[in-house]
Amino acid sequence: MSVKECTHHKERKQKRIRRLCAGILIFLFLILLTILLIWAILQPKKPRFILQDATIFNFNVSAPNILSTSIQVTIFARNPNDKVGVYYDKMKTYANYHNQQITYYTQIPSVYQGHKDVNIWSPFVFSNNVPIAPYNGQDLKDDQQNGGVWLDFKIDGRVKWRVGTITTGHYHLHVTCSAYVPFGNRPGDGGIIVGNNAVKYQIARSCDVSV
Repeated sequence: MSVKECTHHKERKQKRIRRLCAGILIFLFLILLTILLIWAILQPKKPRFILQDATIFNFNVSAPNILSTSIQVTIFARNPNDKVGVYYDKMKTYANYHNQQITYYTQIPSVYQGHKDVNIWSPFVFSNNVPIAPYNGQDLKDDQQNGGVWLDFKIDGRVKWRVGTITTGHYHLHVTCSAYVPFGNRPGDGGIIVGNNAVKYQIARSCDVSV
């Protein structure tokens, strides 16, 4: 075989490789374009969260800025989409006081939420002798004298959207549910005793959701 024939054979092979790569890129582009078109047409909405109630088992300030607490919250989550499903993953909930985390993380099981479906979770958020930042100490004293405290119940996790057989990558989910929590074991306005020194409060407050 002459040098000219070898060069011609090599060029033909390179052309086939370039055509194959071009075909793969066009195929991937068409798939991506299809996903984007479906996404734009369906316009998925964020899940809706509601803090339904909170049961106070313990909320005790043992020192000017030392807190122990045990609270069970009931959280309602609804998928408002009629054509998009939602996967919830690595969900954890906790409580904040004046932007400071005051309870341990509590895991919420991973779950798939179908079209228009609803899930209800009832996790405990709790802590034992957790120090409050010094700059929040006086506020905590004032709250104790006034009989209650505003807390933010947080949920952090990840979600994926499912459209037909197509599932997207993960998106970060942040939920904030604010509620007024009374001190002590005596029921305040709207509270009912549900167990040994436990008081349940119906709250029904919508939560802020960002994805």
